[in-house]
Amino acid sequence: MVKRANEVGGVRRAKIEPKTRWQLQTAKARFSEVFRRARTEGPQLITRQGKEGVVMISDDQYNELVGTSHQPASLLEFFRASPLVGLELDFKRDKEQSREIAL
Repeated sequence: MVKRANEVGGVRRAKIEPKTRWQLQTAKARFSEVFRRARTEGPQLITRQGKEGVVMISDDQYNELVGTSHQPASLLEFFRASPLVGLELDFKRDKEQSREIAL
């Protein structure tokens, strides 16, 4: 299994390359083996006519890729985990009621 860095939406994630390729008919006939190998050896690529493909991965690898294990349980937990916690912000506003606008 080969891991390469992949950046999506500013988040850097590991891209996992499938180790084994299966033709769809073979994968259907040997599904239990494909399943076992996905859990023990890593991602398994299943193709149809050598073109279209899907990848079978373990649930642990799936959670690592989508990041569900790192998501906070609630909005409160999200804010508590923020790198801005404890940062003092200045929220003073200018008391002037109006401002000049160039027309």
